[in-house]
Amino acid sequence: MRTLPFLVISLVIAGLVFAAALAIGNEYIFFAGYVVLQYIVLSTAWNILGGYCGYVNFGTGAFFALGAYSTVAIYNFIGKNELPHVIPMPVLMLVGGVVSGIVGFGMGYLTLRLRGAFFSIATLALAVVLQTLVINWDFVGGSRGAYILRPESVPLLGSYIRYLFLAMLLLAVGSLVIARLIERSRLGYGMTTIRDDELAAEASGVPTLRVKLIATTISGALMGMAGAPFPYYIGYLQPDSTFALDYAINAIAMPLIGGTSTWVGPLIGAVLLDSLQQLITVTISSAVNLLIVGCLLVAFVILAPNGIVGLFRKYFRHKHDDFVGRHRTALDEPGSVPAAGAAPE
Repeated sequence: MRTLPFLVISLVIAGLVFAAALAIGNEYIFFAGYVVLQYIVLSTAWNILGGYCGYVNFGTGAFFALGAYSTVAIYNFIGKNELPHVIPMPVLMLVGGVVSGIVGFGMGYLTLRLRGAFFSIATLALAVVLQTLVINWDFVGGSRGAYILRPESVPLLGSYIRYLFLAMLLLAVGSLVIARLIERSRLGYGMTTIRDDELAAEASGVPTLRVKLIATTISGALMGMAGAPFPYYIGYLQPDSTFALDYAINAIAMPLIGGTSTWVGPLIGAVLLDSLQQLITVTISSAVNLLIVGCLLVAFVILAPNGIVGLFRKYFRHKHDDFVGRHRTALDEPGSVPAAGAAPE
């Protein structure tokens, strides 16, 4: 399927999801659904670098927080200069994406010469450095945190959380379209060769550093865009919670559970895992969430290292092999007649 029909179908499905949420009539659906959509974007963004290129990034929280604190900085600048709060959310998301994309490019240029665990440690160090800078930056609240007063309602949609839900829903569609487009392009093939064997890719003429820089930039930009609406969603932004390791762990776990080799894997993993976390938060406690993530990660690494998508591919490949095997056995039986037009063996 080409990109344009895929985009149209995705927008239609997104419209049906939004209509279904409106039909249910419970505002909690929008609060919980926003988090699920947020993790679809984060896991898809992580998979562009971690799944396609094979570079495990523990700095998801840093890029997410950059987008969030970009919104806080704009909000405080407008408030201190007594300007009207007229900046729409798509503009704030674009600003957050640009800031995080620039930082992602810089991080990639400095760290992508490292490989394996060394690169992962460097991305984790980036999150610690950025958190320290934010804690000591009083303009965005510093260690005290920052309050954001969101509007009570917006025209046509009603409550503001519906507006945030719709914005994140469209961003999720955009991130999936971008991931699918990359996967089926020359850029995606270059990323795959880097993941399989980077030295062989270099020897084959693949511009490995350029490809990895593009991956870090796109990945960081999408994470920043996902973080930009977060201050309006949460109302109070604190460095410890915004830079939390939970974002990195979930962003890694969801593609691994769904499958890292394709764009649909992070989507499946995010919907299943975060829906389960939302259910556990309501019924038991949010403190159990990371325990559930850890147990599922161990289970999938042992039983299904290629994720849910890998399980389906393995199942259908075996079904196809069984069918071909039975067909050949039938043809080899004495007295069997090949079908008309069949080539002789």
